[in-house]
Amino acid sequence: MTVATAFVPPRRLALFDLDHTLLPLDSDYSWGVFTTDIGVTDPDTFRQRNDEFYAHYQAGTLDIHDYVRFATEAARLHGPEQAAAAHARFMREVIVPQIQPQAQALVRQHQDAGDAVLIVTATNEFVTRPIADAFGVSELIAVELARDASGWITGDIAGTPSFREGKVTRVAQWLAAHQLDWQDVEITFYSDSDNDLPLLERAQHPVATNPNARLRALAQERGWRILDLFSSPV
Repeated sequence: MTVATAFVPPRRLALFDLDHTLLPLDSDYSWGVFTTDIGVTDPDTFRQRNDEFYAHYQAGTLDIHDYVRFATEAARLHGPEQAAAAHARFMREVIVPQIQPQAQALVRQHQDAGDAVLIVTATNEFVTRPIADAFGVSELIAVELARDASGWITGDIAGTPSFREGKVTRVAQWLAAHQLDWQDVEITFYSDSDNDLPLLERAQHPVATNPNARLRALAQERGWRILDLFSSPV
């Protein structure tokens, strides 16, 4: 005799990209501008390289390893205490004023529904951990940074960077760590960029959020939901 087992519905996950999805800015780029504004980095050379890397990101041609070495240089050279103080000021002056109530409400909506909420970002953990905390999100998948014997960051990446296809790999690792697989979960993923197409295609509910032109066109073609969270379509 076959014994019927109770059906267990899939666990719901709400995954959020961060920059231009939950925030109306790019936190990594803004951190670079901030370090220049407070005199930590040379304004001319740093801004030029920061702009070049950002253009590569938008074009989908970014070398994430080169970029992380560049983006973490100011923090690495000034040590953990000065870096932490600068980041706290960055949060107060740049990030917190840009956290919009509609973004907070969207996160809370999923939390109140009992969904597991994760931020999945290609920005490094140094920049994004305090931002995730500000949104009340404990689960963060970001670019992990290698550390030296003292525990301070080296500029290298630890493990797989959560960028493009790497976001799929890192979410799979998160699932495995929680004794789950893709078929065990129902995923909603919010993102603004076609760089996130690999993970959007794995989600049952892809949401093109404040999408760039390429993702907006693709979402319209595929019938994906489009959410303009902050303003009129770009």
